[in-house]
Formats: sequence, C-alpha cells, structure tokens
Amino acid sequence: MNFVDGPASKNFTPVSLTGNCKINELKKKKYFSNQLKSNLDKAPSGDTVSWGIPFSIKSIFHVEKTITIKLPRKKSSWIIFNHTTDFSIEKIGKDGVVSPPSRGHGRINEKVAVYQFEYTDGTIVEEVIKRRYQIGMIQRFWGINNTLSVSHRKPHSFNAAFEVDGRNEIPWGTSITRSQNCDMDSWMNWIWAWENPHPKKTLKSITAIPTTKDLLIFGVTVGNASQHPLRWHQREKCVIKLPNSIKKVIPFDKAGKTPYVNLDMGQIISMVPRLIYPNKKWKESRVFSIPKTDEKDWVVEYSAHPDAVFHLASNSKINLKELKKRGTKNSLKIVEPSHQRVNLKVIDKDSKKPVAVKIHLHGEVGEYLCPVDRHRIINAGWNEDIAPEQLHEGLHQTTYINGDTIIDLPVGNVYIEVSKGFEIKSIRKVFKVTKGTKQITITIQKVLPWREKGWVTADTHVHFLSPTTAHLEGSAEGVNVVNLLSSQWGEYMSNVGDFDGKNTWGSKENGGDGEFLVRVGTENRQHVMGHISLLGYSGNMISPMCAGGSDEAAIGDPVDVLLSQWAKQCKDQGGLVIMPHFPHPRMENAAAIINGHIDAIELCSWGDLYSGISPYTLSDWYRYLNCGIFIPAVGGTDKMSAETPIGAIRTYAHIPKSKKFTYDNWMRSIENGHTFVSYGPLMEFSVDGKHAGQNIKMTSKGGTLSAHYELASANCPMHSIELIVNGEIREEKKISKTKAEGYFSIKVDRSSWVALRVRGKYKDKPVMLAAHSSPVLVYVKDKPFKAAADAMTILEQLEGTMAYFETLATRPEEKLYKQLKLEVTAAHQKFHHHMHHMGIYHDHTHTQDHPEHHK
Repeated sequence: MNFVDGPASKNFTPVSLTGNCKINELKKKKYFSNQLKSNLDKAPSGDTVSWGIPFSIKSIFHVEKTITIKLPRKKSSWIIFNHTTDFSIEKIGKDGVVSPPSRGHGRINEKVAVYQFEYTDGTIVEEVIKRRYQIGMIQRFWGINNTLSVSHRKPHSFNAAFEVDGRNEIPWGTSITRSQNCDMDSWMNWIWAWENPHPKKTLKSITAIPTTKDLLIFGVTVGNASQHPLRWHQREKCVIKLPNSIKKVIPFDKAGKTPYVNLDMGQIISMVPRLIYPNKKWKESRVFSIPKTDEKDWVVEYSAHPDAVFHLASNSKINLKELKKRGTKNSLKIVEPSHQRVNLKVIDKDSKKPVAVKIHLHGEVGEYLCPVDRHRIINAGWNEDIAPEQLHEGLHQTTYINGDTIIDLPVGNVYIEVSKGFEIKSIRKVFKVTKGTKQITITIQKVLPWREKGWVTADTHVHFLSPTTAHLEGSAEGVNVVNLLSSQWGEYMSNVGDFDGKNTWGSKENGGDGEFLVRVGTENRQHVMGHISLLGYSGNMISPMCAGGSDEAAIGDPVDVLLSQWAKQCKDQGGLVIMPHFPHPRMENAAAIINGHIDAIELCSWGDLYSGISPYTLSDWYRYLNCGIFIPAVGGTDKMSAETPIGAIRTYAHIPKSKKFTYDNWMRSIENGHTFVSYGPLMEFSVDGKHAGQNIKMTSKGGTLSAHYELASANCPMHSIELIVNGEIREEKKISKTKAEGYFSIKVDRSSWVALRVRGKYKDKPVMLAAHSSPVLVYVKDKPFKAAADAMTILEQLEGTMAYFETLATRPEEKLYKQLKLEVTAAHQKFHHHMHHMGIYHDHTHTQDHPEHHK
C-alpha cells in the first residue's frame, strides 16, 4: 500500500534498502499470525511518507538472523526506522490466568533485537529494541501504547458530519471528535527516531541482531532536525489568504488532508473563516452583533515541529521558523499563540460571588478563545452538541460558565463579552494580557429589579440537554425555570432516562439554592394532530410520548391517543399543559383548547433572536381570545441545537409576595395568566388596577378604562408600544429605548380583551415585535365576545381534525377508535352549538353538514 500522510520534509533522505523478501512472501512463513497474513495488503510499500519523513520501501528485511544495512556516507543527527513485529498475546494457562511475570498485551519491555550503529572510524553504539518502546506490533489493544515510537500514520483531523454535504463516511458520534490518532489500524508500522550521539562522525552501517523471529524492517531514513523529529509543539494559528479561484471551502478530504495548505512535520488541525469584529469600537458595539467574514481569509490551527514547512496549493513552500520570524510571508500570517493560562472570573457586584454567565472571547484576528474544557469549534447540528455553548447566527461563538473558568489566551488585546439574561446589562470589554497575567476578573450588575418585583422567568420548551447542563445554561441566561422535555423522534427517544416524575434540579430540596430550576417533562407529539407539552407532572411518564406515525412516532404507530387525553392525564398528575410553538401543527389543538385542557399557548423563537414574535402565531392566538376563550401566553425556544440559547424568548410570570418561588407555585402563576412574553423588554401592565389574567365586569353601557404601563429594557432597545384591544391596535406610541411609563384611556362598548405589545429595534436590524402581555378580559353585560370570522376558522379546523381522524389516520383497534372519535366529536359539537347560540352563520364540510343550514 503506497502510503503518504502528507508532504515530505527535505531534511530527510530515505536509504535505498535491498531487503531479503517481498511483503507478500510473508504468507509462506508458518510462524506468522493470521492477523498479519490477512492484512499484508495494508502494509506500507513504495515511496511513502510518515510524519513528514520519507521512506523508500521496495523490499523489506525479515530479520530472522543478523542483517546489515549500509548507510550513505553523510553526517546525520537522526536515523529514523520504519519497522514492526507480528501480533501476539500471552497465553492464558489452565488456571485461567497468565503465568507470571506477565508483560501484558503488547509484551512491554520484551527484547526484540539489538541495533548496532557502526561509524567509519570503527566505533559501535548499541541500542536494545524492546516492544512498546522503540517498536510495537502490527495491531494493538486499546490502552497499549508505545513510549518511544509512533504509528506510521500521523494524527489527522476530519470534518464533523454536519459540515459535509451528504454527510461523510465517518459515523456521526466519531465525527464530532474531529480527530483521529491512527494507531489502532489493522496494520501498523512503528516509526522510531534514533538520535546520533556523535553527529559530527559519519555512520557506516546498521546491524540488526534479532532475539525473536518476527522483526520486520521496512525502511530507514537519515536526516537532521533541531529536536526530536516526531515531537510537535503546542497548537498555534496562522491566517491564510486563499486564491480567488477557490469558491467553496471544505477543510478536509476523507484522508484528513486539506487541499489548501499542509505541513510536512506537523498537521493542520482546523480551518475556519476569519471573523472580522469591530475591535477598535468593541466596547461600544452591540452585544451578540455578528462579525463580518472575509471569504478568502481563513484561520488555520496547526501543531508542528519547529523545522516544519507549510506546503501551499500553489506549490509554494513557507518555512515555519522564517514565518514566525517575519510574522507574514506570502499568503500566511502568524497569529499570536494562546499559551497564557488565565483564570477568568465573573463576579456579581452585589453578592461579590462568581455567577453563571455566557461569555465570548476572541483575539486580534477574530480567533475564538474558549475555556480549556469547551469546544473550539461549536457544532450546530440538530441534537449533536449538547455541551453548554451557543453559536449565534452560525458565526458568533459563546459558551456558558459557572463564573469561574480556565482559559488559554494570547499575549496582547483580548476582546471579552459577558451577558446574563434581560435584567443585567451585557458588557463588552478589552483586556490587555501580558506574560504576567494570571487572572481576569469582570464584574456585572443587575440594573432592572423585575425579579425583586415577583417576576420569574422561564423557558417552557428545551430539548436534549442533560438536566445539569440545562441548569447551567438557564442560570447563565437568567432563566429561573427551564422545562427540559423528553420526547420521541421516530425510533429515537430523547431524555427518557432524565425523567423521574419527582425531582426538580436546583431546588432547595435537591441541594440547590432554589433560584434556578430545571424540571423534566415531556413533549407528546403527533405529526398531523399536533404537539402538546406536559410540564411538571408527577408519577409515571405519560406515554406513548408520540403517536400517529412518522416522523414524530414510528412508522405504523396508530393514532391511539389524543392531545386532549394527554392533557387530561397531565392535569390528573398535577402538571401544566402548554400548546407548544403555537399554532403548529395546526389541527387537534383547537379541540384541546375548546375543551379547556390547555393552560397556555407558547410563543416560540427557535434560534431566531431578531424576527420577533410571529404575526401568524398572534393571529391564531387572537382568534380564540376574540371568541372569549381566555388563554395566556408563555415563551419557549424549542431549543434543539447550539444555535438556540435557552430563554431567547422567555416567559415572565408573576408570583405574589405571599408565596415562595417554587416550581409548583410557578405552574400556578401560569394557570392564573399573569404573564408576559419577551425578547428583552420588561413590563408591568394593568387595566383599572387589574393585571393580565384578571377580569373586569361592566354594565351594558360600557365605559372608559385606564391602562397603566411601566417598561424597561437593559439590552434590547425599545421602539414603540401598542395597546391591543380585541386583536386591533387601539393606540400606539414611540418610546425611549430603555424605559417608559404612562397611561392609555380605553373606551369600551362591548366585551373586550386588552393587552400590550412592545416593539424593539436594534440599530442594524428591522423593527420587531419584542414583547407581549397576556390579556385582561373586560366583560360588558349583554354584549358578549363575538367574532364570526374567527369562530368560523376554528370550526373549520375542528372539522379538519375529524376528517383526518376518520379517513387517513392509522386506526387502533375498533373499540378504542370509537372512544377517541367521541372525544373529537364532543369538542366540535360544543363549539358548533356555541356558534348557533351566538347566531353566527356558518358552513360545514360535507361530512359535518346538517339540515338546519338548508331550511
């Protein structure tokens, strides 16, 4: 096998060997193992390169008896061997153990041969060749490593599966490691470098005197190096400018090589686009603002020997020593190495204690700097990175820490960003690191007192994280309650082992401080009928978690349960029922709402921080409110990857001062409806002293009400507010970016619901709908809620549910099918009778038509 693991260094010259056998002839030797004979085609041959060192393998030496290799008459400081031995293990005795003394798998320190190095002056130097030191076997067990030699393939990187179109041949789980050591292949030679103790003298020959019969010498190379040729230095970085002819960059091929730049005595670890941050105006720039990219500038991370040479796609070569000396040469530019280990602390100004936060750091060329226990490249694939990290809009890398971490930084300016939710002012700082820097301490301060006013924050919809990771991320994002949801995805079940129906992580009962909580619930789902989130219930898991076939359930799973049934079971077990990412999937959720099974609808963000609350979501929510069906709003992210931060959109729920903050009391506050949903702006809103979730009763004459608002925002600039009455803007005002307070006067002549909307605008983004209160309901005597068009769409949805259930849905056994049909029919009849009572004219689908419409 002609093997080349990278370009060859000019510092070494292979010795042309005339061996005593061809590789395939080893098949005829009886005492060689089946492992060796069956893998001869994988042994290196021809002109090969290992670790940047070239070898010429035409024939090999099977050293059964003493052989001598003549060397070229040149002075060399290093002699490099490419050799191996057969695979063998110690035999187990009749008593079931290996007779002592056992050398273990790999037979550590077992003598294989003596190599004699003879100089032209007759001097001889001997080296004893021992297993697991200078040489190893063609195969090895895990954990059986060599100490003085390396496998003939140097380590290499590869692309993570999600980065490659069509995925690659490496399994997903392996691909996220991004690197391979290449020392457990089916055939391995071992590269050993012998340092010449007399480099000024000329070597004449090498004599190998065997003590076993399985020694194979494939190649010998002579050369010079400033230090051990197989020892690389710490990771460092440079910037490469790619030629304009390159249109699409995929860093690594299947062999772990990059077509743009390679190293002979070293390896390329990663290639990522260079990010251009506003370093000169870093302190004034917006937190989480996205850097620009230069399509041709890439940050290259590498590990290399000091004598290494970069080999570029243009066939030009750049000596690493010269590049470091000059800083820039041709298309490469050195980046200050991150070798200064620093303790980074983030302290709360009031408590003087470390607090969990989200951080970002980068160096002068935009290179991401992360704690030593975090990913240098964040994986944004679905359910692929469940570490405490967030990748903002695919470019801005951040990570979560508990307030105290270790990080390797470059000497010079480091650009730092720190955030912690909506009530603490996010900051950007520049810190100059010196060789004497051992610690960096950053202080943050709460600027908005909404938590002190009784408001607690929550994300109602998070997937895949472990409970402890969710607790760290929630704490760092200032989210008091994280609802981590188990679910089913076809044949895959997520977080099922984390559900126990009783524990709340972070609670005082479980050893926490009670301020940041995580509770595992379930998202029960059907592809057509819809999804439903079941939070905080006790006892056994409500299962099946999914039904109705792919891709939520498995193919062939029937519709043997309804959203309404899941909801009722959740309530029976003391839980909270949320309609997630409302209104999709838009089918049976109408029946569940009509039947009063839903505690709140969820306004969802996913990973989008800047589009704001979806107008489509609001229009669907408004149609129920317009029909007099009160249902409050909550905020949930449906976090499923590192692209989405916990609490990007979040629920604010008010717990009265008379009650302690517990998970159960949080659930009750949602049921009471005193909530608002936000991307950043915070609010206090009331109508005639009544807050969201409360009612106002008026005589048939109606009258005038006074709506009071108090608004503040620490990070998301506010733009304007809108008073919403029955889904329409009654009045709007431009407001300050950071705070506002005032009143609206509302004339009411029929039953109405009243809510407040806040719009926000970042300087570089369009205006977005950034916050929304749940409504205050106003009941005017003899003038009930009536919205014919909205009611008609709800009825049509109910009839669509019935049509699907009766025709396409995979049916369970007949008795259960009839029971479920009655449940669906009951919701339809209930709302249908309501429409007749309200005198709302309506049509039906042909399956639900009735004679009254044709009189």
